[in-house]
Amino acid sequence: MNLCLVSRSVFLVLTFACTLVVPARAADEPGNKTKEQGTRAAEPFRPEPGKFPPLDKAHAYRGELVFVDHANRRGSLRVQGSGVFRRNDPNPFALLPYGMVRYHGAPADLRDIPLGTVMHVLAFLPPDPKTSPVPVLPVNSKEIDASHYRGVGIFPAENHVLLLEDEPSHCQRLGLIWKLHTVEVKEQEGMITSTRMPKQGGNPKPSVETMTFDASTRFWRGREVLNLDDLTAEGTWPTAGKKALGDQTVLLGITWKPTPEGVFTRFHVSDLWFDDASIQRAGKIQAETHKAFIRSRWMPAWVDSVEYGKFGRATVTATLFGGMDESLYADFKKDVPAMMNAAENTLKHAGGHYGPAQLASNGSLTGVTRAAADLLSGGSGIQIRFETDLIIEGLRPGRVVRLRPANWPLVEPPREEYLGFYFSAEDRFPKPDIFPPKRDPY
Repeated sequence: MNLCLVSRSVFLVLTFACTLVVPARAADEPGNKTKEQGTRAAEPFRPEPGKFPPLDKAHAYRGELVFVDHANRRGSLRVQGSGVFRRNDPNPFALLPYGMVRYHGAPADLRDIPLGTVMHVLAFLPPDPKTSPVPVLPVNSKEIDASHYRGVGIFPAENHVLLLEDEPSHCQRLGLIWKLHTVEVKEQEGMITSTRMPKQGGNPKPSVETMTFDASTRFWRGREVLNLDDLTAEGTWPTAGKKALGDQTVLLGITWKPTPEGVFTRFHVSDLWFDDASIQRAGKIQAETHKAFIRSRWMPAWVDSVEYGKFGRATVTATLFGGMDESLYADFKKDVPAMMNAAENTLKHAGGHYGPAQLASNGSLTGVTRAAADLLSGGSGIQIRFETDLIIEGLRPGRVVRLRPANWPLVEPPREEYLGFYFSAEDRFPKPDIFPPKRDPY
């Protein structure tokens, strides 16, 4: 069935089962607008297989993360448009094989992001609509008025994501900060007025945004994690009433919650970092979480070329994907023993009933070169040469692979994160029978 022709009701069902994304216009972005925020590429861009896409062709938007299928690197966002935010249907997105996630200013996996977090997105059209893991929409979808007070911009065809990042990651990358103007507290909750603007100044007339906070909001200061009671007890914020904050500079974590008083769009402060030490500490914790994850799942890359020898011998040249901690890349050195396994575009390991090591090619790294790379292109600029005496079918030019240096742990991933023998394209995603009707009590 051509998903472009699917009725709206069927599309909403697919939204839950499959997953996609949606865009916000520049007019809906809070605070100061940067060139990247809320932008729309002049022409929808479809990435080519084997090439990292140019960042200036990406469509930018933001939305609330409402569903995650981490094993298949996809999810759903309630994308901010020009209308009533709560009415916007959650829409699916898929991470490109080289797509990056950042949380608290550090690399992350989809499983690390709490539902409800407002995320910024840079995305493209599906590289190959025939194998898209989410619904394929008409290329002009972001221009269509969704009606029912939702407006335009919430159904973009650009649903294959290069970069997905939370608010503090977005601000750190673009050199932005939030300035706090006033706070008003009433019965363990309240409103805060603030402006997002460049750290170095500029934009003489920035717009002010009002957001909510409550007793669940976390306040980070140095190595401390405070709550609202702590701030009111020390007099930093009032127990009740309004107080001027004198344009105090902070970073904010933003989520969305149902809002009283019929407000169309009002976001919620989940976290507030008072100083550099506190956000750097949060970033370090997240970076360690992600490093452990990648070491157990192997480094993703794609194959540039293969030089075939005799009796199964071959030398594979591959480019490592970007967005990882530098210490992970440092483990790829010349003459280091390594393993390489085929992977699917969702980065699932391919082949083997017990995990990736069962069929992976063994060998060693015969060369590692570094070239300048745009850190937001999806590539690391690091190219490796891997020599093996028994190459497997999946190590072909243009294919996605995963690599493990010998000093990384050899562990087996859970069943949903690898594909068994004799799989087809239809086997990429879980079917209803993944939930058996009866379970053996033993």
